[in-house]
Amino acid sequence: MKLTTFNFNCKLLTLCLLVVTIGTSCKSSSKESTRDDRPKLMWLDATANIQRFNNKDTIDYYFKKLKDLGFTDIVVDMRPISGYLLYDSDIAPKLKKWHGDTIIYTFDYMGYIIEKGHKLGLNIQASLNTFVAGHNYYDKGIIYEYDKSNWASQVYTVDGKIIPITEEKQKYSAMVNPINQEFQEYIISILKEITAKYPKLDGIILDRVRYDGYTADFSDLSRQKFEEYLGEKLDNFPGDIYEWRKDELGNDYPHKGKQYMKWLQWRSQNIYDFMVKAREEVKSVNPNISFGAYTGAWYPSYFEVGVNFASKYYDPSKEFDWATPEYKNTGYAELLDLFTIGNYYTAITKEEYVRKNPEIKNETDLQAQSSIWYCVEGSNENVRRIMGNNIFLGGILADQFYENHDGLTESIKMNLSNSDGLMIFDIVHIINKNMWDAVEKGMREANVIE
Repeated sequence: MKLTTFNFNCKLLTLCLLVVTIGTSCKSSSKESTRDDRPKLMWLDATANIQRFNNKDTIDYYFKKLKDLGFTDIVVDMRPISGYLLYDSDIAPKLKKWHGDTIIYTFDYMGYIIEKGHKLGLNIQASLNTFVAGHNYYDKGIIYEYDKSNWASQVYTVDGKIIPITEEKQKYSAMVNPINQEFQEYIISILKEITAKYPKLDGIILDRVRYDGYTADFSDLSRQKFEEYLGEKLDNFPGDIYEWRKDELGNDYPHKGKQYMKWLQWRSQNIYDFMVKAREEVKSVNPNISFGAYTGAWYPSYFEVGVNFASKYYDPSKEFDWATPEYKNTGYAELLDLFTIGNYYTAITKEEYVRKNPEIKNETDLQAQSSIWYCVEGSNENVRRIMGNNIFLGGILADQFYENHDGLTESIKMNLSNSDGLMIFDIVHIINKNMWDAVEKGMREANVIE
């Protein structure tokens, strides 16, 4: 046993006496510290949590618990897919009833969350669903109740029809056409309003800043704007993009037209242009606020929703047959201060993926995918490659581990091992299935907490 004098620059102590024993060390902010200070986010979905978190005592209890577990940020969903808001707004209606339950607001929800979070040393991020304004399962939301059907994305179905997304009841999100200028001005005004209303808010995270999927948007507006982009008229729409055909087994598939790749590039350009505008407008209100986004991690198929979250220095055309050489110009990684991806996979390691070889079909995928990308380890390694020097946080969908709490622990450890932080969606799953021990174990074994 040896008594030594420790670093005089330690933030926490003027002098730290370190007793050196096997497996022990002095925790400090000096170089020798092994404490993990990277961002670790817990997400609070709006409608799933509002009844439980609609009182201050519950907020106090769970925020303290999250702080003790090593979380650094709380992400509070303030605009769910219905398009209602969870604060008093001059622009959009406030959520007062959902799925039969009346919600009673007795305090400023976001205001108190910021106050309490900051007292505990937690950052508070507001997430807002972007290109969506209704819930198709319940026929509720802005599109349905405020005569905004013109915002609804137009979907090209396998039977050759073009219909509003509000008629596709197997999809719960009533997505909006991203190039609708009226809606763009509307949603940006909301982003600016919440930024101004809560000047102590630490960040904005955009969710669903994308097209609905491969089959959207095929409106007259999209045709007009795409023709302007091309500088020529289309002879056959949507056939010049693709047309639905059947293979020898009778399965529907999209037969690519002559403008297919340009169409994908144009859609991605539209999302990029919006991200530039949204960032500028938010920063014009508060230059110091973090501007962030969430996307799914499945980049090999994410072109289907018009999203290129990679670095502008990465050229996907060298790796994927859906990208033109110009597609790289739509990469928006450099626009983000905080980026979270959804590593929503139950296979954690590459070895496990190869052994099980699962086919994965995510919410936005046209068809199932099979690739080493589709496990947590493989996803992080590949996303790291396409993101270049830009940071990203690996995300977990907690309800995938209801019957496998050890899997949640391992996913936490893997994301903290080979990404730049952690995001867990959503606290309701952790609470309802009492998965706190799995979270604590993952954070402890990743050296986040002692």
